[in-house]
Amino acid sequence: MAPTKPIVEHTVDRTPEYEKFLEELRDFHEKRGTHLDPEPKMGNLSVDLYKLFNYIVQNGGYDKVSDEKLMWRKMCEGLGLMRHNAPADAYTLKQIFYKNLAAFEIKKIHNKEPPPPEILEFTTAKGGSLLTRTLENFVAKGRNDREDSEDGSTPGRERPVAETPASGRASRGLREAPAPRVIFHPDTNSSRQTRHASGAQQIGTPSSNSHSHNNSAIAQNPGNSHRGAYVFNPPGPDMNNPIVQGFVPQPVQQMPLRIVDTPSSNPELFARKQRLLKQPPVAAPNPGMLVRACLPPGALDGPNIYERCLLSLRSGIRSEQAFGCHHLLKISHERGDKYKFSQFCGLAEGLTELALSIGGMIYHVNWTVSYDPDSDNTDIGELDGLEGTPDILERIAQLKRRKDVDDNILPAEFRDQLTLVLEATQTIRNMVNMPDNAYFMSEYPPVKDLLCVILNLPELECVVELKHLALEIAESILPYLVLRSDDPLYQSLLAKLESDDRGVILTALKALNKIALNHPIETNRLGNVPPSVLQRIMDWLLLNDEDLLDITTDFLYQYTAVVENLDTMLKYIKIEHLVTHLVRLLSHGAKRSMRELIVSEARLAYDPPNETVVPTPKDLLEKLLAIEEPERCYAWIRCFFEEDPDSNITQLAIWQAYNTEFLEPLKRKGRSMISAPEFIKSITSVYESAGAQIVHEQGPGGQSQQKYLIRGIRPRRYPISPDGRGYFQCQLPAPHGKPPGGAKCGAWNLTAEKMWDHIVAEHLGDSVSRTEDGKLVNKEGMFSCAWNNCQKFPRPTEMFLVQYMAHLKTHLRSEEIRHAAKPSEISPLAPLPPPPPSPTSTTNRSRSGSFSSSSSKSRVVRPAKTVTITIEETASARDERNPNAPAQAAGVPLSAVLILRNIAQYVPRTEAEAELRRRKNEGEEGEGWNEILFRPVMGRLWEVFTENRLLTPHLAGLFGLLEERQQVRRFVVEE
Repeated sequence: MAPTKPIVEHTVDRTPEYEKFLEELRDFHEKRGTHLDPEPKMGNLSVDLYKLFNYIVQNGGYDKVSDEKLMWRKMCEGLGLMRHNAPADAYTLKQIFYKNLAAFEIKKIHNKEPPPPEILEFTTAKGGSLLTRTLENFVAKGRNDREDSEDGSTPGRERPVAETPASGRASRGLREAPAPRVIFHPDTNSSRQTRHASGAQQIGTPSSNSHSHNNSAIAQNPGNSHRGAYVFNPPGPDMNNPIVQGFVPQPVQQMPLRIVDTPSSNPELFARKQRLLKQPPVAAPNPGMLVRACLPPGALDGPNIYERCLLSLRSGIRSEQAFGCHHLLKISHERGDKYKFSQFCGLAEGLTELALSIGGMIYHVNWTVSYDPDSDNTDIGELDGLEGTPDILERIAQLKRRKDVDDNILPAEFRDQLTLVLEATQTIRNMVNMPDNAYFMSEYPPVKDLLCVILNLPELECVVELKHLALEIAESILPYLVLRSDDPLYQSLLAKLESDDRGVILTALKALNKIALNHPIETNRLGNVPPSVLQRIMDWLLLNDEDLLDITTDFLYQYTAVVENLDTMLKYIKIEHLVTHLVRLLSHGAKRSMRELIVSEARLAYDPPNETVVPTPKDLLEKLLAIEEPERCYAWIRCFFEEDPDSNITQLAIWQAYNTEFLEPLKRKGRSMISAPEFIKSITSVYESAGAQIVHEQGPGGQSQQKYLIRGIRPRRYPISPDGRGYFQCQLPAPHGKPPGGAKCGAWNLTAEKMWDHIVAEHLGDSVSRTEDGKLVNKEGMFSCAWNNCQKFPRPTEMFLVQYMAHLKTHLRSEEIRHAAKPSEISPLAPLPPPPPSPTSTTNRSRSGSFSSSSSKSRVVRPAKTVTITIEETASARDERNPNAPAQAAGVPLSAVLILRNIAQYVPRTEAEAELRRRKNEGEEGEGWNEILFRPVMGRLWEVFTENRLLTPHLAGLFGLLEERQQVRRFVVEE
């Protein structure tokens, strides 16, 4: 069974997009003078016009849907509007779209003017081709479809006459019956024709539609032709006359009918007519428009908007030039990608000549462009249009400024002309943003003269915008030009670097940086830069201006790539300061962070277990005695034992150790002690891995013996306090003489302060004295340090007590820190190497019992060894051609290191370096320029080299250049 199609439910979703669409649609119909039904009905369903419009447009629009057969039915199904009668539903949906949305689709989607309402909304939705429907072709078609009578009567509609089939095969339906013969029977009773006789003939003529139907029935049944009211058979022998019998009457003609609109059948039409009558009368049509309508399309079309603007621009008429500049500016902004100088001959010349008129507004000069190769250019206002004007700056310097130009009050004529100049210049600026137009203008020499004229205008507020436009034009065309150091445009741009306007400086530097950027052979040499400009550029490196730093470092990178430029810098400015600033910029915008690198991973190792249960420190014993059982037992086990799944201890040994510590103190206080069974049971409550076991072992005589053990725990190497801090032992020799065997004092203390008090009281003794308030007296004495084989003061040395205390506390603090952290717990899931096998179980004896392990060593965690380094991250970027490649250095830090590399590479080739070598050969002491410049900053360079991963390759190249001249090795030794 085929799956059923999902039923789409059509609802009106009143979303913000729906409300906005309806508001736009209402405005459209109101301007058009037509009626809008915002929610038309199809039965009981309200149609969502927003969904209907989008769905029809997605399927090609009204014309395409109407051209395809049964396509409107598919639209009904897709929108969920199909009910029971598919043809009626399809036509209703088509009529709704035709009345409400067809004209809106033509205007909104196809961007055309829809046909008038008289041939669209005011007609039925018959056919398609709305995009090509006009008043002429639609009226002509309608006139052919119907015939109107000349006297204004109801037009006739003739039925087509059916052709008689030529054969029986061609006609499969009923054959048309012959015309009926109604015989006229005159009245023979009287020779005088009476009124009844004259009316007899009219009886056979039908006078209504019902007679016509009866006559048709008679024609289909000839045998009944003499029946009914149509036949009159008066008595008399004359009725048998053959003439009378052969009489054939004329066929009945049907009355043609036409639907006529009335106020009841079409109230909308009459309401619209009433609204039109209330509107003011329309003016008489323009005769020119009538003549134009009679001519074929294209007969009187003038130039398009592009040619029209070009002709207006070259006309010299102020109003026409204003029209052309306005539309050219708009076109260059909106259609700049399709508007090229090469396609419109004279456009570049017209815009340039109009922009040059700014000279006559400020100076007593009229700039003109001459394309005559034989011209001598003696006139100061005549510019060479073929090769450019090399002495344009000298000519500008000779001009006299007009006295009537006031920057505060501008005449209307001056303002209008200035507006034309601004629009013409801005049009050039917009168009040269496209590479094709920029290349075209770079090949047009007068544009360079125009830029020199504008950039050298006086400092007036009314021409500030014009100068900015000129700088932007220069920025776009200079990548295709090669400018020498004496070029007027190059000198004008360098002069703008002396300005105090940040925008002018930025744009001028951008333009200078782009000289010959797209030239296949030449490079940008940036020669003859004034020393004052170089000093200003070096000062700009101190500003916190991201854009200015970026452009300035780009300029210095190109400038330092030429040996002659470096000679100029060495001669006129303090290049040592420049190198210092550049090294500082290596960390521009850097983010410093500390990162730990793992030198060796954490690992598991096997250390020998402690064989004895360490004695309880006095302060810890007092704390434990203050606790009642069984909490005292729990606390003692935590402080003196740790988990070890591979170790065990006999129940007797652990009970004896607990009994030795607490039996006598509790008896003196008259308190009872926990019993042995309860004590053994309490051990398993502290550590989950601990448990009591009975092990059968072979005795000395070969007999089996039972051994009661506690598995899963072992004694700690040092006790810990209830809060997890570890005790540490005194490593000094025991007081009152060193006993045999080199025994240490071994006193346990929790903090360095308490250990110092112990040392003062037990080890220093009479060698120190106190004041009346109990403070130690800082006096000289003979002190030695034997803490854990310390070699600082192995023999008694004369020193102050404060010095001895400061030294000894270094040992105490390190021991306190080492024992302060809680020992790491071993995860039972961690993969461990198997312990070394032991052939027999070793029994260890201690003062409080016996302790044994399944191996001679127990596992412990060796923590990872790490080193903390400083990471410096600067700006980076990825290669667009290889996005998966690692990021590379970018921005100001990259430009700074490239400038340093240029200096290190080209300074040894300068004349200043040659002069230093000549002096050194003559016996004078001195260093090379690379050593003078880079020696003070070498330490910082190595620091950046180790911290900044992105700059490391570039700094390695810098060090390689310095090492070639044996500079780096000498710097490192001296440092």
